[in-house]
Amino acid sequence: MRVMGVDPGLTRCGVGVVDGVPGGRLQLVHVTVVRTAPEDEHALRLLGIERGIEALMDELRPDAVAVERVFSQHNVRTVMGTAQAAGIAMLAAARRGLPVALHTPSEAKAAVTGNGRADKAQVTRMVTRLLHLEAAPRPADAADALALAICHVWRGGAQARLARAQRSRIEEAARAERERLAARTRGGTSQ
Repeated sequence: MRVMGVDPGLTRCGVGVVDGVPGGRLQLVHVTVVRTAPEDEHALRLLGIERGIEALMDELRPDAVAVERVFSQHNVRTVMGTAQAAGIAMLAAARRGLPVALHTPSEAKAAVTGNGRADKAQVTRMVTRLLHLEAAPRPADAADALALAICHVWRGGAQARLARAQRSRIEEAARAERERLAARTRGGTSQ
């Protein structure tokens, strides 16, 4: 199974792709950070994240997408940007008929370190070790995205069965959306 993990953020959106099966060896496919400039207009930043994630999905063809579940933070502006970036990743996956799973930071930390309260350095060390990397993925957003992907691969089993059951519904919704857009384009309307 190929899983794309997304650590959403408006300035730095970590994206990590891993191949693996529950209980099997993991392999790094790709890791990067989609970046936007803080001084750019908000809508342009979201567009930049969308283009980056969409290009990576088209190139790397994941079977599933694991996105960090956004939760309330003290800084509302930060959580809003994070939630918007997460929404973009989920939308891009839905357009392709890919199942999406949301994992909390604690779930991802526990999956790779055994401790849901592990710090970023511990997560990075374990991701490096689990993927047999020569160097640690940088910045932390990249390591966090890989941790999300690993978490999803290892949680496999029941989640994979649920994802397969939901996939046909998602694929049908994606097909309907493509047809709607094609009809709108053919009709020359902009509804």
